Amino acid sequence: MSDDNQPDARTDGGTGIVPPDDDTPTWSERKSRRSGLPRLTYEYFERARREDQDLRQQSTYVERDVLAFPTWPHELIRNLALTSFFVGMLLLLSATLPPHIGNPANPSSTPAIILPDWYLYWSFGLLKLGDLNPAISLLDGQKLMADRTYGVLANVVIVGAIAIVPFLNKGSARRPVEQPFWAAVGVGGLTFAFTISLLSIQNIMPMNVSLLFDLTFLVPIVMAAITYAVLKTMREGYMYDLNRRYYRLRPPK
Repeated sequence: MSDDNQPDARTDGGTGIVPPDDDTPTWSERKSRRSGLPRLTYEYFERARREDQDLRQQSTYVERDVLAFPTWPHELIRNLALTSFFVGMLLLLSATLPPHIGNPANPSSTPAIILPDWYLYWSFGLLKLGDLNPAISLLDGQKLMADRTYGVLANVVIVGAIAIVPFLNKGSARRPVEQPFWAAVGVGGLTFAFTISLLSIQNIMPMNVSLLFDLTFLVPIVMAAITYAVLKTMREGYMYDLNRRYYRLRPPK
């Protein structure tokens, strides 16, 4: 019994820490109608939740505890469930959508369109930024470096910028809504990788080349701005719900 003469809420296992939600089935109900790997997965999550709450209830540390679970069975069952899911998806896709194998290459003729593998389109697109290579008037309008060299330097700059981002973002947040700026930077970078890939195949794109070139740099900025605005709007409500959930599970002592 609690101080206000109200009966204590009970969980499925009788720990009396966190009552089950009304909108979701209880652990016993879920276990009774499931079997195999889904049943083990549900058992893992339910047991981990209850043990976490037991440890928090018994702890004397006020602010925040760093709690862990043993490798067996907690971590192993979770990793087995995730691995089985992704392996199953790969097998399903490979069986239903087999890759197309084209005709063998003819060594005596050069193809009309030469493109790298799709995952290197972004790098190939950076090699086509010759329009941004500045011309020096003191050199009679000649360019300071060749377009190919300029494209290689563009690859170095972009890869260097990607490599330095983790060192600039030193926050502990793991969710985009907690750090809208860096989330916007990530969305802008992904969008730029996509648009620069489209620029690399401009000779087969049904679009004006000048318009495609402008959109390559404009669309990432717009997407980053939209992402920042949306996450900034959601941040206040998210932090309120997060704090309310934390203190409901573990009331201050």
